[in-house]
Amino acid sequence: MTNLSSLLEGSAQQFPARTAIILGDTRLSYAQVDGAANQVANLLVSRGIKPGDKVALTCPNLPYFSIVYYGILKAGATVVPLNVLLKAREIAYHLDDSDAKAYFCFQGTPELPMGAEGKAGFDQTPGAEHFFVITADPAAPSPIEGAETFGQALAGQAPTFESVATDDGDTAVILYTSGTTGQPKGAELSHSNMLSNALVSEQLFGADAENPDTYLCVLPLFHSFGQTVIQNSAFAFGGTVVMLPRFEAEPALGLMLKEKVTFFAGVPTMYWGLLGALDDSVDVSSLAANLRVAAAGGSALPKEVHKNFQQKFGVTILEGYGLSETSPVASFSPFGEEPRVGSIGTPIPGVEMKLIDAEWNEVTEDDAVGEIAIKGPNIMKGYYGRPDATAAAIQDGWFRSGDLGKKDADGWYYIVDRAKDMIIRGGFNVYPREIEEVLMTHPAVSLAAVIGVPHESHGEEVKAYVILDKTADPVTADELVAWGKEQFAAYKYPRTVEVVETLPMTATGKILKRELD
Repeated sequence: MTNLSSLLEGSAQQFPARTAIILGDTRLSYAQVDGAANQVANLLVSRGIKPGDKVALTCPNLPYFSIVYYGILKAGATVVPLNVLLKAREIAYHLDDSDAKAYFCFQGTPELPMGAEGKAGFDQTPGAEHFFVITADPAAPSPIEGAETFGQALAGQAPTFESVATDDGDTAVILYTSGTTGQPKGAELSHSNMLSNALVSEQLFGADAENPDTYLCVLPLFHSFGQTVIQNSAFAFGGTVVMLPRFEAEPALGLMLKEKVTFFAGVPTMYWGLLGALDDSVDVSSLAANLRVAAAGGSALPKEVHKNFQQKFGVTILEGYGLSETSPVASFSPFGEEPRVGSIGTPIPGVEMKLIDAEWNEVTEDDAVGEIAIKGPNIMKGYYGRPDATAAAIQDGWFRSGDLGKKDADGWYYIVDRAKDMIIRGGFNVYPREIEEVLMTHPAVSLAAVIGVPHESHGEEVKAYVILDKTADPVTADELVAWGKEQFAAYKYPRTVEVVETLPMTATGKILKRELD
């Protein structure tokens, strides 16, 4: 059976008593998670949800996410995970755009009232028929007037269910892109797309069901990175997922020690946060002794972060690359090989990559920059309900990523920058990542983000935002401009530097450059 839920079912049959999920003091076995997911499947069928119907889910990193996710899949329906930060208007857009028939939404907190926003968005969507609010306490009354709780809905549902047999090409998940240009689009990922990407972790990281890993889940599960590299890969090989609903560096380090975490995956700002939280009270030697794999993706990993993590933890971060449209992993630094700092590695087994120009012609010149194109079993079916956007993104099975890259003689790829982030100053191309990498070598700079701002004569000018290292000697913005002038060609160095305390970030930890100006 190609149903993605087979990952959970297989491990539940083989290792029923093994711990699947940890949240605080709560430990759920594979048998318990599978039984609860079966209840969700029975609930959906009892409410008229049919194979192929879309079911949305808003939930932070809690056991409920995995239980509902696999329950939807067992029923043959399609999971539509939503960003937990969305407001009612945005939720209504996603529900309507995906044709969602049902919606599971966590109640949230006073600071982040997901349930109230979710119900308001649901009420604005005529095609959505069933709303379930997930409460922190399953026995608690509904915090939202007129909303059925998850606990009430599951009462009496059987913990056994025969999962719907799906075809390879049936849609398992619709993942919405971030919408940096225009409205978010839903990438349709098949059961085969998602299964192939989860199972390749055996070859990428040496995953072994007889010696299972313990994964720290700080990447949000509504995002493809967390779903595939943590949840689905762990469940495929009988691993244990230690959930942390919101990334904070000190609690993350504490959980890594307490639960003897062997596998950590995060975006670069998470690694930066972990390094910043280290002090004399942290037993770094024990952390390093347990940690087997450190994986990074989502955005470019600064070389300084890579070097410092290696020095502190004794573990080399393996950098990879992918997008929602590629399920998500497309390339990774080969496990066990000497890494090439700054490289996103080589294409994963079964996947091809090449560089192309704006007309889809392959770029083959040495050291040439081109847009990365990807082909393989991980490529999405298309954008849901958007044939024109799909045709623009996929040609002859090749997906164009929007990312600019280079390739070395051995076939290792390097991200130069996002095509849309590239700055054109006076006719010259300036790649923000290059500027950021160099700025972070300054002893006083902890983190940097570079953008282009409008300029009357040059078209765009280079501007840098920096967070300073409070333990270093102080430096002014003007001094950083002068320092940059010494490091870069005249058209590259930032004419303006702004010192800030924080940088805006997405829920997945990526720096949100569109909010900088």
